[in-house]
Amino acid sequence: MEKSKKKVELSLVIPCYNEELNIQKGVLDKIGNFTSADKRFKEVIIVDDGSTDKTKDIIEEKYLKRFPKFRLIKNKHKGKAFAIITGIQEARSKYVMFSDIDLATPIEESEKLIARITQAPIIIGSRNKTRKGAPLTRKLMALGFIIIRNFLIGLRGIRDTQCGFKLFDKEKALDIIAKLVLFKDGRVVKGSSVSAGFDLELLFLAQKLGFKIIEVPVTWHHVETKNVNFVKDSLETLRDILKIKIYNLRGLYEKRA
Repeated sequence: MEKSKKKVELSLVIPCYNEELNIQKGVLDKIGNFTSADKRFKEVIIVDDGSTDKTKDIIEEKYLKRFPKFRLIKNKHKGKAFAIITGIQEARSKYVMFSDIDLATPIEESEKLIARITQAPIIIGSRNKTRKGAPLTRKLMALGFIIIRNFLIGLRGIRDTQCGFKLFDKEKALDIIAKLVLFKDGRVVKGSSVSAGFDLELLFLAQKLGFKIIEVPVTWHHVETKNVNFVKDSLETLRDILKIKIYNLRGLYEKRA
């Protein structure tokens, strides 16, 4: 085990937007302590999506010196998707993993993804049987989302596209990013933007490119957050699914290939 740990080099990407409250709960302390003790994690890239609260100040004043592996990148506000894209592009390791800052999936669960790292270029966490504490509305939204997704764009064999806990071979991730249509530069957002469309287009393209995807069950606990709006995010996601379907029918993904 120790020998395999030394061979794996990971960059961990943490997107954040107005996360003052979550930071006060100690999430960055948990991430920092875990990654400091694990030599496989070469860096932790925190990508701030143009926060308007004190998120950036807290990270700079309290965490960058305390945890040498931490890097802070300041994006203009374009949404979570572009924060993740920036983190992947800036990563210095062969493998890149991203996690939601709320740690709904505990950072310790990364071991389950890393254990499969040589088996596929894309390893994704799955909450399929572990949606503990999620309100009924969220569970119904997830069910409806799966039905619509399967009908319109497929994604065969994948049950949970939306778990914020994914690991990529960086080279393959960059191949996918270069072919994005829905989430290319120029998308404009207002307020929090956590559309499911990014994960969908990412995995949709991965399958079109023939990349193997492994789905791994992980522990997950519902964490209430002001950055998720049931109505707004549902409408945004439905719009994005329809756009992916239309773009595919028009052959736009092949044109970018």
